[in-house]
Amino acid sequence: MNYTAPQSRTPKTSHPPANLTKSGIFKKGLAWAVNTILFLLTGLLCRMDAAELARIPQRGPLILIGNHINFLEVPTLFTRIWPRPVAGFSKVETWYNPFKAFLFNIWGGVPLHRGEADLEAFRTAEKILQAGKIFVISPEGTRSGDGRLQKGHPGATLLAVRSGAPVMPLAFYGSENFWNNIKKLKRTDFHVRVGNPFWVETHGQGLSREVREQATREMMHQLAALLPSENRGVYADMENATEKYLRFEPGVESNLRRVLPPPAQESL
Repeated sequence: MNYTAPQSRTPKTSHPPANLTKSGIFKKGLAWAVNTILFLLTGLLCRMDAAELARIPQRGPLILIGNHINFLEVPTLFTRIWPRPVAGFSKVETWYNPFKAFLFNIWGGVPLHRGEADLEAFRTAEKILQAGKIFVISPEGTRSGDGRLQKGHPGATLLAVRSGAPVMPLAFYGSENFWNNIKKLKRTDFHVRVGNPFWVETHGQGLSREVREQATREMMHQLAALLPSENRGVYADMENATEKYLRFEPGVESNLRRVLPPPAQESL
């Protein structure tokens, strides 16, 4: 992943603990209260079109790859699939802010040192998937702000190959208008699209740079297919999309089919 290294690097052994309290019951109650408040708040600020989140399986390991526009994706996703166990990477600087640290401890955030191969963070992600939980990654590595898909980095590809977990693309759009709308006291139309799952397989090839880059492009095109054409950004070239390193279960369609126009209805 192409992250910018923080100016003051904390030792990897200083990763903050995942548990906020010693009492599991108290922690669950606190998570319920926080998630309920944020669920209502995001629903108040936005007109949520998020029914497709029900497509996310209720059990089994799963990697969710999503685009990252602004802060809205995280509370929208985490509060609407809760209590399904879920975790995800967040830059280690998040824990320098007490409020953000509080939230990401509740949500199972995994601190990631940017600008380097943080092997400890990736080992933690693999263990989370081995436990049958969901792990969320934004391959872009940073917010776009304008909603246009940016170049993906290979972290999600490496995790998918090493863990053997299926990957499900998750597309957000509409929240790029949030700040303009909030100034006008308008609610934002926020859309969430959930694609069909697939596996990333290298067919016995090593994870060379070329393989990583092509597999990442293929994953990002699956994500881009769920977005409106104006939001596909650097992956707008859907005609060049390939699936060499992707495998779908029999009977499950590629997400590339979603970019095709629906068949015309015959008039009677």
